[in-house]
Amino acid sequence: MGAVIDHQVIKSIGSSGQISLGKEYAGRQVLVENPEPGVWVIRTATVIPDNEKWMHKPTVKKDLTTALAWAQKTPAKATDLSKLKMAKTHGSKRKA
Repeated sequence: MGAVIDHQVIKSIGSSGQISLGKEYAGRQVLVENPEPGVWVIRTATVIPDNEKWMHKPTVKKDLTTALAWAQKTPAKATDLSKLKMAKTHGSKRKA
């Protein structure tokens, strides 16, 4: 499968070794690949922090999607705290 190039733009690499891709990409993270000398492939990317990977596991993602769908279709309502029953604790009381 061949690559399709939408358009080409000539850019100059500054004295600090930087190249500007445009303001529309400001703050984005990119992958820079160097398949051969003098060839760079730059692709925008979304990086998932290690401590958030668990949310992207299929089972967790499904549960989160279900919960969010429920939250969107279920209107929020106020809770009357005086009507809530306190849960009884099982076992003995803590020793000081």
